[in-house]
Amino acid sequence: MKKTIIAFAFAALASVPALAASSDAKAPPSQQWKHEGFFGTFDRAAVQRGYQVYKEVCASCHSLKYISFRNLPAIGISEAEAKAIAASYSVKDGPNDEGDMFERPGRLSDKFPSPYANDKAARAANNGALPPDLSLITKARANGTNYLYAILVGYADAPAGVKLGDGMSYNPYFSGGQIGMPKPLNDDQVTFADNTKATVAQMSQDVTAFLAWAAEPELDARNRMGIKVIIFLLIAIGLTYAAMRRVWAAVH
Repeated sequence: MKKTIIAFAFAALASVPALAASSDAKAPPSQQWKHEGFFGTFDRAAVQRGYQVYKEVCASCHSLKYISFRNLPAIGISEAEAKAIAASYSVKDGPNDEGDMFERPGRLSDKFPSPYANDKAARAANNGALPPDLSLITKARANGTNYLYAILVGYADAPAGVKLGDGMSYNPYFSGGQIGMPKPLNDDQVTFADNTKATVAQMSQDVTAFLAWAAEPELDARNRMGIKVIIFLLIAIGLTYAAMRRVWAAVH
């Protein structure tokens, strides 16, 4: 049942871009994300907690097909831990010398495997809904991080006079205020390793930060390189200016 609920939650986010962006949905409020801005960097603690939420709540239905296990040390997980995580997955490989495919423990070089053999198996397990891959989910929507967070925390009782359809839940951030899946996160659904209290808001923020990292795992390195380039250019400009003053001083 929980797998079906989570599948419908993210399937709704991934499969209805036109409706989700329609004017009858409440605009998601802006949140403060540490990774945004020119000098932004990911909050490693938040991303690690978000990975835990993904692993314990989302991974049974959703893949991260563009993320490899070797990417995990970038969020502060040790290489030994990343190897152990990879080895906990069974990965199809081959063909072997006999021409047969075979299963083996995962390696750091492997990408996160899909929990299903194929799309038909995924639909069969989730009442016809196809759980989307989450690698780029925050890039699939305008204002994606704020939108995803708002959807996850936006469930509420329907206002007076609003009649919900059968099986629908009220969420003002979704088109029409009605979304076809129950609330996917509940307080204390996970136990964080750092003892952070697992409220709905906290889990939503952390898993959104993790999925933002998954969409741009190179962001920290790119921003560090950008800072180095700016420093180099400032030094080069200073040296060039000093050299020009020396040259023109001799001319005068």
